[in-house]
Amino acid sequence: MTNKILDVIPQRYVLGVMGFLATTNTYALRVVMNIAITQMTLQQAATQVDPNACPGDDGSTSGNSTTQINDPVYDWSESTKGLILSSFFYGYIITHLPGGMLAEKFGGKHILGVGILIGAIMTVLTPWILTATDGNWKVLILTRIFVGFGQGTSNPAINSLLAKWVPLQERATIGTLVYGGSQMGTIICSAICGALIHVTKSWASVFYLFGGLGILWYILWQILCYSSPEQHPFIGEKEKIYLKKEIEGISTTRPPTPWKAMLTSAPVWALVAAQAGHDWGFFTILIELPTYMSEVLKFNIKDNGLWNSLPYIVMWVCSLSSGKLCDWMVAKGYIKVTFARKVFTTLAAVGPSIFIMAASYAGCDRALTVGMFTISLFLTGPFYCGFKVNALDIAPNHAGILMAIVNGIGSITGCVVPYLAGALTEDHTLLQWRLVFWITGAVYVVTSIIFCIWGSGELQPWNDLSSCGSDEKCPTKSSNDDLKKESV
Repeated sequence: MTNKILDVIPQRYVLGVMGFLATTNTYALRVVMNIAITQMTLQQAATQVDPNACPGDDGSTSGNSTTQINDPVYDWSESTKGLILSSFFYGYIITHLPGGMLAEKFGGKHILGVGILIGAIMTVLTPWILTATDGNWKVLILTRIFVGFGQGTSNPAINSLLAKWVPLQERATIGTLVYGGSQMGTIICSAICGALIHVTKSWASVFYLFGGLGILWYILWQILCYSSPEQHPFIGEKEKIYLKKEIEGISTTRPPTPWKAMLTSAPVWALVAAQAGHDWGFFTILIELPTYMSEVLKFNIKDNGLWNSLPYIVMWVCSLSSGKLCDWMVAKGYIKVTFARKVFTTLAAVGPSIFIMAASYAGCDRALTVGMFTISLFLTGPFYCGFKVNALDIAPNHAGILMAIVNGIGSITGCVVPYLAGALTEDHTLLQWRLVFWITGAVYVVTSIIFCIWGSGELQPWNDLSSCGSDEKCPTKSSNDDLKKESV
């Protein structure tokens, strides 16, 4: 009777939902600064007059449409704001590789949980820290570095968990669900931040709210989720047997890491390129779109948050539907895994590049501009079932470490994009922003070409070196495309 009750709700789906809430929290904790900073700072006076400047709600082309704020407002330059927005990624990059190694050794549960908890606590403390230091932006940068430091372990830990919990035929669906939390976190945070700041007239309120939600998630995570099916006390016997059979290629003990083979693997570096290109484009919109809407299109904070969330809603819908479509096509044998990863990655790069560049030609037409960005992110959705789950295809035994390398290198763009955008758009003219968007489009296209040439969906020979005893080339394993498709 007990096993029948436990089999009603498969625990891999519970993990999927909690993983979704994890990425929702990580992105909310990341995005909160992107929205809040538009109301935390004074707009700098332009050094040149822009004849194409857009009018605000009051008809004026000078300044942005602001809400009366009762909290302190700081006089930070555009370059300083760029440093603040990029500082998250300084800490984020540092913990990627250690996070992946720790997840492989100790399991993903605690590595993911503690990392998000650190970010949540630092977010709650942010307003108090700024007040105590009289708005010292260097201390704020240090605070955001700690938030990134905690979150740097999240993707490697999640990939490690998915590798141990999710069978091949469900990877795109559950993986898309979990990583789709990034859009949901952005949607919720953007919409709520704008409305909450407008109502409370306090930018500090959003830090308290989303930091508190992160702490609440951590408590639930500790109760409901475990690093592997073998460690889970509530998993049904039927599901445990099924997962053991389906994920038999995953070592139960941590295998030696094939560093030489991994770092000289063309599919690995193709994956790095795809991740870096996507991150460049996604971070441009994620970090800079609120500023573009505020400083160029002159949206007020309430409308900024609302309209900034729209592109992520359609991206989330597309990511879920494309993940299901990808799984179905692979399961039916219509396409092979490698072809699927390349096609969906290409769609998620070329499409967005076209519309993000087109947005810079929409001028002051708010509806058209938001529409262009919305289509751009809609077409970004398929990347989850493209390269994002590719680490699980080529090396499931080393998914955590591989994800750490790939996502860590890709995240370097998070340090570059905000600072570069700030340096190129000191006056916030349409022409200055057009250059930013053209650079983004070019990066999208070039990196997707690299992935199409050298990427792979095949299980790599170095995935399991136990029979070799050293970092040498092992006999070729069976292709992922040849694995049997079974489900419960």
